[in-house]
Amino acid sequence: MTAAQQMPFSKIRHDWTRQQVLELFAMPFNDLLFTAQQVHRTHFDANRVQVSTLCSIKTGACPEDCAYCPQSARYDTGLEREKLMKVEKVLEEARAAKASGATRFCMGAAWRSPKKKDMPYVTQMVREVKALGLETCMTLGMLNDDQAAELADAGLDYYNHNLDTSAEYYGEIITTRTYQDRLETLDRVRQAGMKVCAGGIIGMGEGEKDRAGLLMQLANLPEHPESVPINMLVKVAGTPLEQEEDLDPFEFIRCIAVARIMMPKSHVRLSAGREAMSDEMQSLAFLAGANSIFYGEKLLTTGNPEANKDMQLFGRLGIQPEEYQQYADEAEVEADLTSRIAEQENAPYFYDAAK
Repeated sequence: MTAAQQMPFSKIRHDWTRQQVLELFAMPFNDLLFTAQQVHRTHFDANRVQVSTLCSIKTGACPEDCAYCPQSARYDTGLEREKLMKVEKVLEEARAAKASGATRFCMGAAWRSPKKKDMPYVTQMVREVKALGLETCMTLGMLNDDQAAELADAGLDYYNHNLDTSAEYYGEIITTRTYQDRLETLDRVRQAGMKVCAGGIIGMGEGEKDRAGLLMQLANLPEHPESVPINMLVKVAGTPLEQEEDLDPFEFIRCIAVARIMMPKSHVRLSAGREAMSDEMQSLAFLAGANSIFYGEKLLTTGNPEANKDMQLFGRLGIQPEEYQQYADEAEVEADLTSRIAEQENAPYFYDAAK
């Protein structure tokens, strides 16, 4: 038995080493998925997936040089720049998202960081979207302490700020902000009392050591991110990564499974790149422990499978969208999950062939 197979996988850890993570990646594929599925079923209902919708509230003209991003002002991708969306328009999008089954509404702005004049508008968006009965998430770039406090006071549930890749490979992808900048924003979000949404992008030319480094960094944060988006690179014409080689689908699924094992209680989100994934590949991702998706026709500026196609796949797999519930405290969350998992364990696995 390998060292990886002897690890206490259901234990919440913050002390992963690169070698331990690489051992997980090196496990035989079937063993890795079996382990990830066991961890998943320990903490979640395996047949429920959280559904989010992402809305671009301010598009294009970003001063950053992220090599994958069509919203960077440095690249000619044909993207039309748009100013900050009016609050009522955001609410229209949020109502439509809720009507189509989303429980979380994520709002993204192509900024290095929000300006002081923008904050009253984005905090109003948070308050009014929450009033519709949706969880709220925003990604606005780097935050200072005051901005994080403003968003928390408005009631923002989640703040998304991805690390993108490992610290070692980061300079190959972005030069206009540092890895430490990103970590400091995540710390400010946590200190302000919001939940953290942080993940990365796979398929940007990084190696397995870099994928291990990304997941190690996330899992070794003082608290695991509540949401971990795993994106597959969407190659956009005009960006430096438009000619990047396609990623082996099994390598992507391995990343999902390792994320599930390392962060047992986090929602692992199947994010960008789903438009290029077959139903079979997405099904493997759910088996590997993905239990959250972005739902709708677009992720900011890139395509996403149509909503009705997602629901058709859910139906074929027997998956139900996770319901949004507000809990009084963590004990109530644990009690609800324990009840769901017990129901799952007591469900019949075989049909009575005599009927």
